[in-house]
Order: sequence, then structure tokens, then C-alpha cells
Amino acid sequence: MNTNKNEKFNAITETSDGVNTVYLSGELDLSVAPDFRLVMEPLVGESGQDLIINLKELKYIDSTGIGILLSILKARHGMESRFAVQEIPPQIQKLFDMTGIAKFFVPQENSQ
Repeated sequence: MNTNKNEKFNAITETSDGVNTVYLSGELDLSVAPDFRLVMEPLVGESGQDLIINLKELKYIDSTGIGILLSILKARHGMESRFAVQEIPPQIQKLFDMTGIAKFFVPQENSQ
């Protein structure tokens, strides 16, 4: 398990049974984007592993965070590798709906 701690943002990575799950908490915005990219970079390229981002504890996401999620989606799609977002909080789902990206992040149930 990898942990990236910031005062207002945290990303915890767990790997099991061919799945990398990244649990985000706090606020994902421009100020922590480099930290998030650092966590995600090695995971995005692992084509043999499914990639799931769990947003249950995420309180806020800005356009930079959304852009990173879209770039991950694009990269994983190009590799024909599974990428899912799970447990999207209502306030973030509303933002996804308003920006028109909700169709790309169909919520996945937490299998754990």
C-alpha cells in the first residue's frame, strides 16, 4: 500500500487480485495535481492490472483534477485496459453531470 499524504489531499493505493485501487480523500485541485500525477503515473501504464479510483472520501475536485481523470481514461482506453471510478460522492457526481463528463465515469459498485 502506497500513501501520499498532503494536508488537504491523500491518495492511498492498494493492489490485489489484478486490480490497483486508488482511494482519494480531501480536495483534488491545482495545488495537489503534481502529487496526484506522481501517484497515478506508474499505475496508468500497467495494462495487465485493472485500475479503479475510489472517490468516496473526496470532498472537492476542480477542473485540473477532472482533466487528470480524463487523461487517465484516454490512456487506459488506448491501451484497452479497464478503468473505473467508484463511490462518487453526490456533490462530485453533480459536477460530473454539469460538465458532461458523467457519461465517461459510469459509477462502479465497490466490490470490497
